[in-house]
Amino acid sequence: MTTRQRTALLLLLGSTFLLAADLSLLNVAIPLIGEQLRFSVDNLQWIATSFALTAAGFTLFFGRIADLFGRRLLFLLGMALLAVSSLVGGLADDPAVLIWARVGQGVATAMSAPAALALLTITFPEGPLRSRALGANGAMVSAGFTVGAVLGGLLTDLLSWRWAFLINVPIGALILLLAPFALAESKTAARARIDVAGAVTVCGGLVALVYGVSRAGDLGWASPVVLGCLAAAVVLLVAFWMIELRSAAPLASVWIMRKPTVRWGNLGGLAAITMQTAVIFLVTLYLQEVAGHSPMTTGLAFGVVGVAAFLGGVTAPRLIGRFGYRRSLVIGLALQAVGPAGLFLFTDARTSLTLVLVVLSIGAFGHVTAVVSYMVTGTSGLPGQEQGLAAGLATMTQQVALAVGIPVMSAVAVGRIHQLEADRLPTAEAVLGGVHLALGIDAAIVLVALVLVATFLRRRAQAE
Repeated sequence: MTTRQRTALLLLLGSTFLLAADLSLLNVAIPLIGEQLRFSVDNLQWIATSFALTAAGFTLFFGRIADLFGRRLLFLLGMALLAVSSLVGGLADDPAVLIWARVGQGVATAMSAPAALALLTITFPEGPLRSRALGANGAMVSAGFTVGAVLGGLLTDLLSWRWAFLINVPIGALILLLAPFALAESKTAARARIDVAGAVTVCGGLVALVYGVSRAGDLGWASPVVLGCLAAAVVLLVAFWMIELRSAAPLASVWIMRKPTVRWGNLGGLAAITMQTAVIFLVTLYLQEVAGHSPMTTGLAFGVVGVAAFLGGVTAPRLIGRFGYRRSLVIGLALQAVGPAGLFLFTDARTSLTLVLVVLSIGAFGHVTAVVSYMVTGTSGLPGQEQGLAAGLATMTQQVALAVGIPVMSAVAVGRIHQLEADRLPTAEAVLGGVHLALGIDAAIVLVALVLVATFLRRRAQAE
């Protein structure tokens, strides 16, 4: 790498870490925020859901905007909005102000994340350098999410939940100060045109999807609200596909969505991120409600798992260099399945924490390997003018997966827990039964994705 490439990589990785940490920084503090700002119980979920809705819903749109008007420009605007929104959230004394601050953070993530990934792929040509850069990026995603959970707890206990917002301000300001000198502007040479109909339908469809899945945990899957949102999501996303078939300047090229590496790479990434996010939630439930460990012990346990995830990000580029992105994605998914499958098969109330950490660490190593491999897969073999779109798709996959993983698996677990409690089982045994069912389904979904990716990307490789 050249000196400029190293500097650009450092800044982009810093922004990736910051954006990933924001996904988990507030999770521990949500009950305290609700108590101090007088949130009603029904509205507490909006502290997390408002961020997820906007981050998932607008990522693809802003990925295209970055292509047309400048990736560095949109990255800088996103980081500026993140700093301002975080300052507003940190100073908020009213529930509505805090929710709007979270909406701003979500929009900022939708602007910055695809632009940063596109800048990364443009800065490093396809090959070993890009694989190394994407490997480090994948490690930062996992490390940021893990460190965010631990740091959020520490900031809340030692200082105040407000610092979970305010910590973004100086870091964002530093990135804004250095980025204009380290990052070169890039954009497509095509005439700037916006597919308004496509933007409205895809944003509306993704928002309806994430909202419906998020509400399923408390309302139930049979709720008219949930079913209505999911039906609206299907209608809007089908409409989006039909619009893109006919649009002269499509938001998402049908060609790029039909490309096997983009399609199957993103499917592998969707399964990997959705299911690993759910594993973190389910293991937290198991360690505290079944095994009786304290929140501090749980946080330290995830710190150990975070080290394994970081090692996965460092090792993944070498695996890709040796085995190729298809095999590396399959290997990553296979190792990731070890985590939920091992916990499903071997855990009970007396299982040692060491065994839990071993299977979780193997799963975390495989997870980050899969994440890096799907990013390489989903952005490979594309011209420069399509990199922002491919990066937007990959980032949208990540945001949607982070938003829906916990609601889907928590609904499965909670439904089973209520069923077992109705059969008069003790609470700890009921929780264990719910966690076991969700972990089994989690492992099965990862393995199904593995088979699909291995089969269809192998056919592509044979065709080539």
